[in-house]
Amino acid sequence: MEPLHNAIKEADDMEINGIAHVMLTVSNFDACLPFYERLLTFLGLKPVIKADGMLYCVGGRTAVGIVKAEDKHQHERFVQLRVGLHHVCFRAREHGDVDAVHDFLNTIGAKVVHPPEEGPWAPGYYSVLFEDPDGIRLEVNHVPGKGLLADAKS
Repeated sequence: MEPLHNAIKEADDMEINGIAHVMLTVSNFDACLPFYERLLTFLGLKPVIKADGMLYCVGGRTAVGIVKAEDKHQHERFVQLRVGLHHVCFRAREHGDVDAVHDFLNTIGAKVVHPPEEGPWAPGYYSVLFEDPDGIRLEVNHVPGKGLLADAKS
């Protein structure tokens, strides 16, 4: 059996290539389906699966999907500080994209938690925070350049 310190050393050499997909379980599928269809296509993702109780969209080197909750959970709402997901943040390519998402959210009547604003998370951090019909928190941000990785060794 290989010593743990050797396995850790090898793991230090690995770097993942992003997140392949995020799947969100929604209780009010009938309200969430049109919300996510509009939002995700606006963000440039393309629906590749739309089946009974599921939507799966791909683009921007990732995928996002929603699935219908079990019947016993149909009337529950998302609780941000319960065990599990806190929020999902999409990275915008341009500062102005955050403003465009905010304008789009207003056209579809989404609940905006905070409009575009700068944040302390990284130099130049700019984001909009909003909720889906189940209250799941979503964010779109832009960080110029390499953000917190600017000083990291390449």
